[in-house]
Amino acid sequence: MLYGRSTELAALEDLIATARGGRSGALVLRGEAGIGKTALLDRAAESASASGMRVLRVTGIEPEADLAFGGLVQLLWPVQDRLDALPEPQAEALRAVLGTGRTRTQDRFLTGLAVLTLLADLAEQGPVLCLVDDAQWLDQATAEALLFAARRLAAEQVAMVFATREEGFAAPGLTEVRPSRLDAGDAARLLADVGLPPALRDQVIAESVGNPLALIEFGVARRDDPGRFTPVTVADRVLSSYRAQIATLPEKTRLALLVAAAEGRGDLPLQMKAARTLGIGLEDLEDAERAGLIHVTESTVAFRHPLIGTAAYQGAVLARRIAVHQALADAAEDPDCRARHLPLATTSPDDAVAAELVAAADRAADRSAYAAAALLQQQAARLTPDRRAQAHRLGDAAALALNAGHAGQAGDLAGQAERLTDDPEDLARLAPVRAAVMFELGEQREAARLLLERVRSAGPGPGRDMLRTGATYAWLAGDADTVRDAARRLRALGGTDPMVEGMAHLADDDCARGLPLLARAVTADPADEGMARARALHSAILVGDDATAMELAAAEVARCRAQGLIGALPQALHLLAERQVLAGAHRDAEASVAEAVEIARDTGLRQRVAWLGGVPARIAAIEGDEQRCRSLTQDVPDVGRVAGESALSLLELAQGDYEAALARLEAVAGPGPRRHTAMTLAAVADQVEAAVRLGDHKRAEGPMRAFEAWAQAGGQPWARAVAHRCRALVDSGEEDREEDYVQAVRLHGLGGRPFERARTELVYGEWLRRARRRSEARASLRSALEIFERLRAAPWAERARAELRAAGDATTVAKATAENVLDRLTPQELQVVRLAAGGNSSREIAAQLFLSRRTVEHHLYKAYPKLGVGSRRELARLNLT
Repeated sequence: MLYGRSTELAALEDLIATARGGRSGALVLRGEAGIGKTALLDRAAESASASGMRVLRVTGIEPEADLAFGGLVQLLWPVQDRLDALPEPQAEALRAVLGTGRTRTQDRFLTGLAVLTLLADLAEQGPVLCLVDDAQWLDQATAEALLFAARRLAAEQVAMVFATREEGFAAPGLTEVRPSRLDAGDAARLLADVGLPPALRDQVIAESVGNPLALIEFGVARRDDPGRFTPVTVADRVLSSYRAQIATLPEKTRLALLVAAAEGRGDLPLQMKAARTLGIGLEDLEDAERAGLIHVTESTVAFRHPLIGTAAYQGAVLARRIAVHQALADAAEDPDCRARHLPLATTSPDDAVAAELVAAADRAADRSAYAAAALLQQQAARLTPDRRAQAHRLGDAAALALNAGHAGQAGDLAGQAERLTDDPEDLARLAPVRAAVMFELGEQREAARLLLERVRSAGPGPGRDMLRTGATYAWLAGDADTVRDAARRLRALGGTDPMVEGMAHLADDDCARGLPLLARAVTADPADEGMARARALHSAILVGDDATAMELAAAEVARCRAQGLIGALPQALHLLAERQVLAGAHRDAEASVAEAVEIARDTGLRQRVAWLGGVPARIAAIEGDEQRCRSLTQDVPDVGRVAGESALSLLELAQGDYEAALARLEAVAGPGPRRHTAMTLAAVADQVEAAVRLGDHKRAEGPMRAFEAWAQAGGQPWARAVAHRCRALVDSGEEDREEDYVQAVRLHGLGGRPFERARTELVYGEWLRRARRRSEARASLRSALEIFERLRAAPWAERARAELRAAGDATTVAKATAENVLDRLTPQELQVVRLAAGGNSSREIAAQLFLSRRTVEHHLYKAYPKLGVGSRRELARLNLT
């Protein structure tokens, strides 16, 4: 009987019932040791099994908290026969975890996706309940994988429950239930079978403060020895109770319990192999078993409660613990198990032990368990006698910590490494990690300068990479001097990089030399394919080559999907979404951003979530949604400030607040690199128009001339068209300005940036109306209105309607924009529908979008009635562009 647990049991029953009904969910039981979390999991398992659900269970083990994927192996071992049904990258990731595969896992989040897919596949045969006890002791790799799966559950018939202590297992976004303390009545009922006199019973109830484990343990102890306890915390009292019980056992039994506690996993054969070298055997566990402290089977040893193992371990002297860990290390056949015990058995530097830890770190990194690999490298460094070698290993640990997403820890480790050496080569080797940490923390300028400061001591190959990275960091920071310095140093190394050279010339406002170099970088094919793709895309964006940038960004998204590179996908989707907005594909951009935000949240990339707000903020600005635009730009980090300010200035321009828009843009667009970023260039036309509307043509002249030079050097039709429009606006008083409008409209006809085309047609129509050429004005204004309405650019459409009314057109303005059926869909439904219409199966769509097959079909089921169709065949006939 579980007393005082009606609320908690109801939450668990509701979760299980919902999963049986076809909707997945996850729940966290959080509370102090002994509050009854395990009992609640046991009851959930009984209830689920009775209803026919499959139950998978794993318990976090404190000694294994740093063992890569130890928890996941425990959970998935019974279902490893299902791996072949998974998409190959996911199957390989789990084979690596289980030790049956050899492929290196490239992305630390791919394992979580594989867990989600595996659980969803198991649920095809019936609902699944996944129970995780003592989650605070899961290794980080396992915790990340399970939390990723839990957050992306939707329609898979899977329920997940995590039981954890108050600290040590952060699970933001998941529903939490905190088991309450028992009241006096429930406490008395729980104690009824102990047989305490009323006076002692009341003392136990008062001392246990409603903790069920404390009630039972204190009750038994008080019954046997009424004067045992002192007034300390409940947890200390429980541990004290267990230590007192252990202290009464024979010495060999205490040693056997220490072996079990140090081994942690309950592996009886391994424990007995180690025990024999210590002069003990299986028979020495008998007294502990009779006392109810442990349960022993043919192959396992399990403590009745984890605190008993803690008491057995903490109650032993250091020398005894060291001897036990050495015995376990010697007995272990698994090298990773041996590596877990060796640091605990070694008290002084030892090259041989350090080498084993490095090998274990390499194996963990191959499975993308970067946090575990970082710890192993850190332990190896502690046991390394040579200071320089120690610094190298701490540097490797820092790089692994950065891969694990722990920028702060990476910075600390790199700092420790730097304090161990003053060798310039060593410091150069550490610079990329230190700079990457700085960049993650928003210190782009400092990161760039650190790389250039230390590049002198790096070899030519690493040096070139450091200079390219430093130039990119400096560009993003608006540090023109460092960009130029990086270019000079690259030339000094015996070659040039077209992207860096191009950025350096742009920093000098020399577009004529810079843009052709960047155009070369778009098509360059360096040996490093990953860097080549990144440089080509960055260069295409700087050149304003929207079509190529869209193609490259889409290819990068496709590559991330195909290879399961979940951690890299949000940035790729972000770049794609920015290009989609420029192409007028607002719904596509919103779908890209929605997916990127969801993945970034699921993977802990919080800064990326805020940065992504710049894309929908621009869409909101175009549509005139002031509240949404301002909300989305509130928390944009500094690296995304230009995007946020550009969106707000466009909103203010549409509202007629020209002074605010102009002041904002002038503050953002300073000299050097910042004036040549894609967002700043896109806002030049806004800056020019705001100044012209204020009648301050002088403030428009400088930005206009700079943009003209950029547009002429780059040769992109949309850019040249906008340059002509800006020139026509600035020189609006001159009679021959029509030629600029004509050229702008002609160039817009070659394609690209429909919003800019509509704005050109709008101002040209205004000019024609003022010139009393009303018929020509109406044609230009109708075209502008059509585009504005398609883009849902409400304030701009209203401005075009007002001009049409003034031009004598009363029919066009009365037409309502036809509803686009795609607007009825959520962003994720839109993605699923388009892929399904393209002939992809549900399983193929699931693999591309990192969802389960059931969730894909759930989205299709919801989308069909919104679109007025009933099948994939009918879907294929719709125009979904």
